[in-house]
Amino acid sequence: MSDNSYQPPKVWEWKQNGGGTFANINRPVSGATHEKTLPVGEHPLQLYSLGTPNGQKVTILLEELLALGVTGAEYDAWLINIGEGDQFSSGFVEVNPNSKIPALSDRSVTPALRVFESGNILLYLAEKFGHFLPKDLAGRTEALNWLFWLQGSAPYLGGGFGHFYNYAPVKIEYAIDRFALEAKRQLDVLDKQLARGRYIAGEEYTIADIAIWPWYGTVVLGGIYNAAEFLNVQEYKNVLRWAQEIADRPAVKRGRIVNRAQGPLNEQLRERHAASDFETQTEDKRQS
Repeated sequence: MSDNSYQPPKVWEWKQNGGGTFANINRPVSGATHEKTLPVGEHPLQLYSLGTPNGQKVTILLEELLALGVTGAEYDAWLINIGEGDQFSSGFVEVNPNSKIPALSDRSVTPALRVFESGNILLYLAEKFGHFLPKDLAGRTEALNWLFWLQGSAPYLGGGFGHFYNYAPVKIEYAIDRFALEAKRQLDVLDKQLARGRYIAGEEYTIADIAIWPWYGTVVLGGIYNAAEFLNVQEYKNVLRWAQEIADRPAVKRGRIVNRAQGPLNEQLRERHAASDFETQTEDKRQS
């Protein structure tokens, strides 16, 4: 049952020891907490990230571009451990004043361009390299419809449902029911859309799929929140078909483990600086 005893105060105050999984990094102000310069590798694209769903979007796209032979998409991926507050360093805040991963620095131009917000990074890279975004007006618009759908919808799945179902220090029936309802409505939206075509925006694989899969595809495949049974994902047969097809792509298999710092060791590549890092990572795990 829900606790109805809480009444909001007239003026909210920050309780620094409020509990919960992310209590040690959440704060009501922005800006740097410490001085630290970000590392820079040899490639034009420098990515500062973590292998969360938002981080996976960008590394999957970069690996897909490299699979097409786009050499300009070579990148260094540096781990930003948000649990330890790396996102509040002075260097990271320079790249993203909002202190959220992922953040990208494109040093192929002078001065270097900072690109932040995962959806914007996908759009930037798709336009820069000319792949995974249809050229015709109708196809481009439909792909962007779904890219921005994801940017607006995923916070309800992650910060809403995922937080209260999986991370919150107490189980609140009202909050879980509220966000489970919305998560299932969103899955139904996707299921009906995927009944119309192979991919999210039609018959072409686009940044819409790359953006949506790490969130909704991973949920229905049981990869995050341990909620597949709770949400009865078997209802969404088109989403399941699409999610598995995307999961089987070699570039997705690579991209989803970049900057990953938890889970099975064979699914972690904390930093990525060359394609050979994947081979080294696999060999290291075999020997461990």
